[in-house]
Amino acid sequence: MYDLPIYDNLNISALAGLFDSTTNSYKYLYFLSLLDILKRRSFDNLLPISFQEIIVEILANAWYPHNYFKLYFGRQDQIAKALDSLKLEITEPILKFTDTDKSLLRQTIHQNNLTKIINDFKKNVPFRLVRPFLLEKLREFNVNYEVVLRTPEIANQYFDVYKPLYRFNSNSYKDSTSIILHPEWIKYLEENYAIVRGWASWEWLNYMQQRNPSTPNVVNKLFMPQERDSLTEQKKYWKTVLEYQDIECIYSKVLLNKNEISLDHYLPWSFVAHNQLWNIIPTIKSVNSSKSNNLPSEEYFYAFVELQHRGLTVAYENIFNNQWLKYTESFVSELKVSQADDLLNLEVLSKAYKITTLPLISLATIQGFSPNWVYVGEIMNPL
Repeated sequence: MYDLPIYDNLNISALAGLFDSTTNSYKYLYFLSLLDILKRRSFDNLLPISFQEIIVEILANAWYPHNYFKLYFGRQDQIAKALDSLKLEITEPILKFTDTDKSLLRQTIHQNNLTKIINDFKKNVPFRLVRPFLLEKLREFNVNYEVVLRTPEIANQYFDVYKPLYRFNSNSYKDSTSIILHPEWIKYLEENYAIVRGWASWEWLNYMQQRNPSTPNVVNKLFMPQERDSLTEQKKYWKTVLEYQDIECIYSKVLLNKNEISLDHYLPWSFVAHNQLWNIIPTIKSVNSSKSNNLPSEEYFYAFVELQHRGLTVAYENIFNNQWLKYTESFVSELKVSQADDLLNLEVLSKAYKITTLPLISLATIQGFSPNWVYVGEIMNPL
């Protein structure tokens, strides 16, 4: 899908082969993190990039897909295990996606003891990623361990000959603690940043989709969203319904006021990563806050379906047909009903929701979302 731009005197085929035969996440996250660091430095800083700075960036880039969206990285993946080993106190700006540069997340990670993670990272990762640029010299060594040990020396010795992506701050494997990017590669990455970033992100997406084949919307879960999409249209829809029909919150049984409703993602937004109407119902603010990213108990399922049916029916009877058809687009496509009018049949709608949502709840539970949430006042009560 992506053809990387050719550049005189640089081994673009080595760059294009960075992710060949990759079985773990570290290469993708490492390279994407280098791009993030370079961009933050405005591509004009030739100072070394420490292993610690790289690992903090890697963990920050891995936090959203692994911890927030609960994507599976693979059984043997060390980055996910490293994140799980940390005790991170995540603040609201991070969860609300207002930490757009990941600065607070990086700071939170940096406050932890990263010594073991950095030492594990140093064993192989920085030396393996640069290997494709030095194959002609490194193939002289037969044993993989020897290849890793000799990589800093070879990278430094032939830095101006083979022009690898980077070299090390020492010829010694043991004493290497940082990398220095080649100035010609910095220039290349600056001039072609959008293309290179798109290519690396595409490769990262393919890797993660293979490991999360049934998970919805993986593409929107790999990176921190810059902001949550507006719920203006969804709120307008439910306010219109409430003008014609009294409705109780399915969780609290409180009669809803159309001017004070909060919108609930029945399946958590952090699982579905979208704001489609078929998954959204009105509730009260305290319920929405209490439910958070938890999965609702099965006891709410039929009340949820009946509320959606009531909303669709009221909207059908009281708004223009073209607007109603627009509102029902996501219902038809995601619930896989034949046509919009089928949504007005409670039996058909219930069956469609059962086929669609129950497997998703099972999958979300397997991924680590808390199941069986029920509302009891201000207290969340997982059964």
